[in-house]
Parts: sequence; structure tokens; C-alpha cells
Amino acid sequence: MKIGVPKEIKNNENRVGLTPGGVKELVNHGHEVYVQHTAGENSGYPDEEYVAMGAKILPTIDDVYATGDMIIKVKEPIEAEYDLIRENQLLFTYFHFASYEKLTKAMIKSKAVCLAYETVERADRSLPLLTPMSEVAGRMSVQQGAHFIEKPHGGKGILLGGVPGVKPAKVLVLGGGVVGVNAAIIAAGMGADVTLCDISLPRLRYLSEVLPKNVKTLMSSEYNITKELPHTDLVIGAVLIPGAKAPFLIRKEMLKLMPKGSVMVDVAIDQGGCFETSHPTTHSDPTYVVDNIVHYCVANIPGAVPYTSTVALTNATMPYAIQLANKGWENACKDNKELYKGLNIVKGDIVYKAVADAFNLPYVELKL
Repeated sequence: MKIGVPKEIKNNENRVGLTPGGVKELVNHGHEVYVQHTAGENSGYPDEEYVAMGAKILPTIDDVYATGDMIIKVKEPIEAEYDLIRENQLLFTYFHFASYEKLTKAMIKSKAVCLAYETVERADRSLPLLTPMSEVAGRMSVQQGAHFIEKPHGGKGILLGGVPGVKPAKVLVLGGGVVGVNAAIIAAGMGADVTLCDISLPRLRYLSEVLPKNVKTLMSSEYNITKELPHTDLVIGAVLIPGAKAPFLIRKEMLKLMPKGSVMVDVAIDQGGCFETSHPTTHSDPTYVVDNIVHYCVANIPGAVPYTSTVALTNATMPYAIQLANKGWENACKDNKELYKGLNIVKGDIVYKAVADAFNLPYVELKL
């Protein structure tokens, strides 16, 4: 199979879909890999490393899309890429369709096969291709929150861990999944007073046993969140409903409960955001203020640490990419139920129900 790896062109997206090591694995299985010129440069991988592993370098993104039977990338295609995508071409990347109607309709029109990293799902309901980036985003959410709560960046001017004689900051984490747990670990490690909310009592019971003792657990409800906000300095939104739009857990009128200069980091922004006042931002312009509350809603948080993110992502995607390349998408998805659940749009049909429901579009059950 011919596999194309384009350079990411989303704002400040420095990751790349494959490391040179990933290229070598695919070449060893008899496939041809075409990498766009400088695609891996921002992740620390020059063209020469890809060539040494057997890749062919193509000069433009147009060439990559025109050549590849399967396109492996990181972020969803943006408008400049829509017309480059071919009918029956397999796209293997993050899509987050439920929060992007224009993208959804463009991919329907393209009649390509869209296999989304974020909905590949194991029998235990874990999300193996979302997990590594959720780990990065969860850890970085606290790192960024600590930065923007500093006074020069618009925050209230509080040190997350405090110092002897001064209380630490209070951090509220909404969601006890991979993002939330990683956020809680980093916030606790920095010495903050952390409260983690989730709707699952068994999950909270487990987390109370394994997380550091400065992480307290709390059943997630509107009442409990409202009671926490007046004493909270940093909120991490870490809610996920696989493939679907995130629910709003903090509405606009609730912002007035929070101390002036508090920070909200919405990691769920890829799926529409879990704060009513959220809208996507970029690494070049990451924050805005609503009712004296700083909002950080960067839609590709891991893109700021591309080396770590690219390696972690390739580690996870590689076994699936090899199956898709070796068998073709239909046979691979027939043999592997995890991959089957990754199919979102196939040749003009929405085959993932949560995406269809998000926009009241027809859903087609795909039978292979």
C-alpha cells in the first residue's frame, strides 16, 4: 500500500503522523511511505532520517494526498485540505467530528473512508489511540493553567503549590478519565489542593485509593460544582463522551461565582468544550477573558510538545496502521472490532451514531 504522511498545517501544530521508526515498520511490511518535505522537522525528525528508514520525500501536500492510498496524520483536515482528499482514500487521524459540522459535511462529500483515532475502542471501553494524547493534554493542562494564573498573564497571581505559611491554590478537575487523572497527578505533584469530580462512584472509590492524598474526590453534580467554584483558582475541564459532543458543566452565569483572575482550561474543546463560554483558541493566541475569568481553550494542546507527542502517538497507532496497510481497511476492520469502531464516515455515509446525532444527519449501520 502507498501511505502518505502530510505536514500538519493547523495553527501551531508541530506533530507529525509517523516517526522515522514508524516508517521503517511499514517499509518492513512491504509498503511504500511518502512523507512531505519537512513534515517531521518540528518534531525533531529531518527528512534525512525518513529517507534512511526507506521513505520517499514529496515536495508538497498536494503530492502526498495524490499519492497515498492511506493518509496518516495527526489532526483533522482543515479547509485547505478538503479538495485534496480523494474518493475511497483512507484517512487515519483524529477527527472529532461531533464538534465540526463543516468538516463532517466535507468528508461526506469527499466519499473518503474516515477512521478516527478517538473512537477506536477496546472491549473494556478504553480508547487506545486517544489515551497517549489525553495523557499529554492532562499533564499540560495544569502546566498551562499554572502559567496563565500568574499576574502578568491575566491571572490572579497565585502559586499553585503555595509556600510555607501560604496556602496552595485550589484546583478543580472535572472528569476522572485519562485527562483528569493526569491533570490531578501533576497538580498534586505541584503541591496544589486538588478536588476531582466524576459521575461514577466506583471510579471515585478507585481513584481515592491510588491518587496522592492531596487529591480529594467528589461526586459530580451541578450542586457540588456550584459549591466548589467560589473557592477554586483553576478548573480543568476533562469530560469525554466518546465520539459525541461534550456536555456543558459550567454555564456562563456560574462564572460570577469564581474569584476574579481564576483560570479555566477546557481540554474537552476538541469535542465542543465543557464550559458554555468556551471557544477554540490556538497556541499563538491561547486565552481570552469572560467575566474576569481567564479561558484557555487550545484545541491541540499536545502540539506544543511535538517530540513527546509524536513518539507517544506513533507507539499507539503503529499496530493498527500495520493492520490497515496489510489487509486494507475493510478486512482490517472486519477482523478487528477495535478498528471497526474507529470508522466514522465511509464513502459518503455517517456510520458512527454519535456523529450523526450531533447534526441530525442520517446514520447508516455499516456491515462488513
